[in-house]
Amino acid sequence: MTAEHPTGPLDGHLDDDDYPAYTTGRAAEMLGTTQGFLRALGEARLITPLRSAGGHRRYSRYQLRIAARARKIVDQGTPIEAACRIVILEDQLEEAQRLNAEYRRAAEEMSPPPAS
Repeated sequence: MTAEHPTGPLDGHLDDDDYPAYTTGRAAEMLGTTQGFLRALGEARLITPLRSAGGHRRYSRYQLRIAARARKIVDQGTPIEAACRIVILEDQLEEAQRLNAEYRRAAEEMSPPPAS
């Protein structure tokens, strides 16, 4: 086995944030929460875990970061459904701001320099 051609259960996915490497139990342990909390996030459609061949939920590091954001909001007293909506809206706002900045840069590059 080499670094260029890994073999084994992760098949080179150690650096892949989207690879569903964590079971529900391990994910809950890492977040310091319950498995029910993770299932509730799925029911609220904040994260959708992938399923293993045996039908078990598997979470990626990216999904765990999202779940941690929701947990922080819930820990402050917000209902889980509202916390999920807040996280979704925060992400949408961030993407809209990124696109806006991108469009502004493109418009500035296309506009002629001011006359002297």
